Amino acid sequence: MQNPTSPRRKRAPRFLEIAEAAGVSPATVDRVLNERGSVSAAMRARVLAAARELGVPRVLPNPRHGLLHIDVLIPRNDTPLFQRINLALQRSMQMLDRRIVLHRQIVPEADDEVITHAILRPDHKRAGLIVTTHDTPAVRDALRAVIAQGVPAVTMVTDIADIGRLHYAGIDNASAGRTAGYFVGRLATQPGRVLLLCSRKDYRAHVDRISGCRATLVESFPHLVCADEEMETLDDPDRCHRAVLNALKRSNVVGIYNSGYGSEGIEAALRKVGAAGKMVWVGHEMLDRHRQYIEQGTMDIAIDQDPDGQVISALQHALNACGVVDAPAPPGPVEFRIFCSANLRRSPYLVDHLAR
Repeated sequence: MQNPTSPRRKRAPRFLEIAEAAGVSPATVDRVLNERGSVSAAMRARVLAAARELGVPRVLPNPRHGLLHIDVLIPRNDTPLFQRINLALQRSMQMLDRRIVLHRQIVPEADDEVITHAILRPDHKRAGLIVTTHDTPAVRDALRAVIAQGVPAVTMVTDIADIGRLHYAGIDNASAGRTAGYFVGRLATQPGRVLLLCSRKDYRAHVDRISGCRATLVESFPHLVCADEEMETLDDPDRCHRAVLNALKRSNVVGIYNSGYGSEGIEAALRKVGAAGKMVWVGHEMLDRHRQYIEQGTMDIAIDQDPDGQVISALQHALNACGVVDAPAPPGPVEFRIFCSANLRRSPYLVDHLAR
């Protein structure tokens, strides 16, 4: 017999209570919680929400029945950054629930016809979209169309303007550019010119980086000047090499900021004219080659945008929007990291790196 003075033990909710709270029959509750038979997605969600609210002492089933398809579109780009993005995606795929299927599709960097077709016409019923692509009117229109259909879309690495996307999973590129400008300004103590190398002008990330760097130099470091028009390199070492050599011949260059890759062209040009280690160089991504340049004293700072962090952020927001992850994903951009000679790691950044 229960002691009348002892606190009454709270009774676990029964199917009847869950059914009443969810507005369904007890038989439907049984089918949902024991994963028997077919129940609509909306009804499953109501039953599971009621069960969570009532504190059912059991592991609840996944709120979605069947496979959940999420498309990941990334550009065909063999720079180490995208090698690291691909590795991060592979690692994440291995940790996901078996019902979540990531479809990774490699698309050309500048072919709007192929890119928009991949955005608009998936081969399966799509629950979410993660996309890294350039920012053009055709791409914006395609993304607006699928978002209007109710597909949660996350941009990753570089953002797309004015499309109503769910989240941008990437660093604050304007802030990264301002950070580059700060270090160039602090380290370049003599008056002179700063060479700005922009990877791609059709990618918002690079435009924002260059704008941020330029703004900081203008506002805080009047002893430094930079050209009105930055050089577009397309991550090509030869373009970088020519741009650096031409700038060194024409003016007193005291600093270089490169928003993308092509770094070996910069290093070769500096070495050719005996300027390696004699001017400030700030670049992007912590790579095995960049570690070598920093150790040699040729490069000063590498701003790394944490590819693993971007992939995790993109997946968290997409899965939360799909109802798979209950906890809200962290807001705001992914934090970038700054590397110099004092905090380099010894293990490889890419085990089989293919740095160009």
